[in-house]
Amino acid sequence: MEEKKSCCGSAERGALDTEQPVKKKPAAKKTTAKKTPAKKTVSKKAEEKETVLAEKAAELTAETDAPQAVIQEAAQEIAAASAIAGTEREGMVLIPAGEFLMGNNFRQYGFPKDGEEPVHKVKLDAFYLDTTAVTNAQFREFVQATKYKTEAERFGWSFVFRQFVQPSDYHRVISRVPGTSWWIGMYDAYWYCPEGPSSTIEDRLDHPVVHVTWNDAKAYAKWAGKRLPTEAEWEYAARGGLEQQLFPWGNELTPDGKHMCNIWQGVFPEKNTARDGFLGTAPAKWYDPNGYGLYQVSGNVWEWTADWFSPTYYEESPEYAPQGPAKGERRSMRGGSYLCHKSYCNRYRVAARNSNTPDTSAGNIGFRCAADV
Repeated sequence: MEEKKSCCGSAERGALDTEQPVKKKPAAKKTTAKKTPAKKTVSKKAEEKETVLAEKAAELTAETDAPQAVIQEAAQEIAAASAIAGTEREGMVLIPAGEFLMGNNFRQYGFPKDGEEPVHKVKLDAFYLDTTAVTNAQFREFVQATKYKTEAERFGWSFVFRQFVQPSDYHRVISRVPGTSWWIGMYDAYWYCPEGPSSTIEDRLDHPVVHVTWNDAKAYAKWAGKRLPTEAEWEYAARGGLEQQLFPWGNELTPDGKHMCNIWQGVFPEKNTARDGFLGTAPAKWYDPNGYGLYQVSGNVWEWTADWFSPTYYEESPEYAPQGPAKGERRSMRGGSYLCHKSYCNRYRVAARNSNTPDTSAGNIGFRCAADV
């Protein structure tokens, strides 16, 4: 596949000269209120059932001739058992310990510079993961409790897709990003006003929050008593128990003509037909969940992970619980967004990788949280 710039990962904050009085990264704002997770209440019977199902899934995964449908069925049973158990993590699902093949060797689907190769075995302990990306309603609760100001608010601007800019906000446009002219630097665009001051989240509280930087996502996760998932955890969970499939549901993008995710439909970036039902973000709990009960791990919004990004990391990453490079300049993002299109970037595949600087925000970047068992 021809190497192209990411259509939907957004430009990085440093790519735009905003003439802002303060261009340095603002100091992190301390938060005072802390959300305390509820205590764990798991019945012994449910716990025993969960253990048996996890062992069953591990056995099936180890058998190379086990049908994908059988493996996914086991994964769905585990997800159901986790929900029945009534864990301490409301809105999260227990992802069982196991191993999987991470990455992609099919070059016709990916970009060499993204570092999706080589495919390698990864082993992970069990962990919890949010069933959806963090929503506007959830992030608003965090802001109201802590008075937190996102980096987009403190910088005074963020990236907005050009077709979403309303005429009443034209005077707030800074400029377009060289090389990716569909991205507009917009003064006063932030999580509550995603397309500028003339917009609001009040009619989309169940949509994923956007215009959050990696630093913002980390702050929210800390308040919620959670953390960001590693890149390996994210891909393992997104696969939903399937082995080396392109998408969380299999290899066909629209099986039997059914839309399974929110991505660009039509000719990018001129015309979006919205055949999947949405021009911008969709509600966080939309379309069918994957085998682990996770919603929209393909498309809708990019999701930050904990790892620093390196295109060569897979060549040296450990087999057990990889944490990403020790240092870097950009953080890994996964999942693709509503702006992804196969003609330009098809990073809505489960193995696809992308990255951005930790202080970058845009109208298609969100996150979901993980937690230790």
